[in-house]
Amino acid sequence: MNKVVVISPEYIAQKIYVIRSQKVMLDRHLADMYEVRAIAMRQQIKRNIERFPEDFMFQLTDAEVESLLSQNVIPSRRILGGTNPYAFTEQGVAMLSSILNSPKAVDVNIAIIRTFVKMRQILASHQDLARQVEEHDRHITRLYQYIEQILYPPRGKKTKIGYIPFD
Repeated sequence: MNKVVVISPEYIAQKIYVIRSQKVMLDRHLADMYEVRAIAMRQQIKRNIERFPEDFMFQLTDAEVESLLSQNVIPSRRILGGTNPYAFTEQGVAMLSSILNSPKAVDVNIAIIRTFVKMRQILASHQDLARQVEEHDRHITRLYQYIEQILYPPRGKKTKIGYIPFD
């Protein structure tokens, strides 16, 4: 019987970054979760590189690493083990389960994929809420414009009030 791995969705979510406009996880963090050495995981990936096209995995550039360092996402370059890390998209994380097929890897992958899905659901609901707020704001703006027209009618031509004789 498999021992259930408990990794909180909050912990996983903290390890998901947006790089190149994609939500990704770094190889170092994934290796820690799988309880394998990062170098061993990279070797497995290199043996199965055909499973990891660029939309599944890519190596960070020096500039991207510097950006992560400056944002304190990575406390120091030393933590990366001397190389620029690989970043895995959700599909890349799923593909890892095919090359790291221990019970631990399967359980961790399930937890990670569920977190990605939950994040997508939360983002979608926030986008819907943002659209509703934007529409509400447009209605309020129009209402204020109508009220201003009533309170402050345009100056200029005055309309005469009273009896106007016909010629």
